[in-house]
Amino acid sequence: MDAVRLILMSRRALSGGDDGSSTLEEVWQAQALAQAIGSRLAVSGPPELRGEALGLTELAGRGCGVLDAPDLDPGDLRAAQLTELDDAREVLLGLGVLLADVGIALVGLASAAVDEGTYWQCMEAIDAADESRDRVREMLRKLAAREGALRKR
Repeated sequence: MDAVRLILMSRRALSGGDDGSSTLEEVWQAQALAQAIGSRLAVSGPPELRGEALGLTELAGRGCGVLDAPDLDPGDLRAAQLTELDDAREVLLGLGVLLADVGIALVGLASAAVDEGTYWQCMEAIDAADESRDRVREMLRKLAAREGALRKR
């Protein structure tokens, strides 16, 4: 499935989270999708993006690692459904918005956390989402510089 479509599905699912556990599951799904997109860009994306994409893969993996992995059927894992990544710029723009949504959702969960473990889990995941978003912004900057250089030719 196309990355942009998966990102939109993740954003809808994240905004529809009914309770803390379903929101954490959607945050985990979003981080796993960011990890898969980063991995795909690191392997077959524009050469200028490969280093940052590898960093995104590592950071998003950390974001998954600090959260309890949800008990999902393999068919429900959105990251595993990723088959197409046609327009890197469009994907990165959408992914940046998704990661911002993740951060906002996690701030809400951390604010309402009744136990210290959940609070710190959310704080670590916020850091990972924020750093992942920074990588996405850097890749968008590099794409813009590449496009500007190509236009000058």
